[in-house]
Amino acid sequence: QVQLVESGGGLVQPGGSLRLSCAASGNIFSIILMGWYRQAPGKRRELVASVTRGGSTNYADSVKGRFTISRDNAKNTVYLQMNSLKPEDTAVYYCNSAPNTVIDWGKGTLVTVSS
Repeated sequence: QVQLVESGGGLVQPGGSLRLSCAASGNIFSIILMGWYRQAPGKRRELVASVTRGGSTNYADSVKGRFTISRDNAKNTVYLQMNSLKPEDTAVYYCNSAPNTVIDWGKGTLVTVSS
């Protein structure tokens, strides 16, 4: 059973950057589409970025042009580079397969954007 461990979150000022990592304990190469999700307080979890096994990407309109998702299949790791962060990006960030989440959710990593 693959397990996911997200890391890289923290407190950052508006306009700042963070790089999140998602390390899988098993082989994720067989998973065609991996995604980063986020859940803000009082809101539903949403998919913000996804990347195919071959590296093709897709983004929610709210993060397009600011976030970049990538994956390293050899390292079983998915990344999310977040630039120009806004207070509304504050959330717990998770990774999982997409659009169907077939892996048990990890604990996520908290991103707080505040001055």
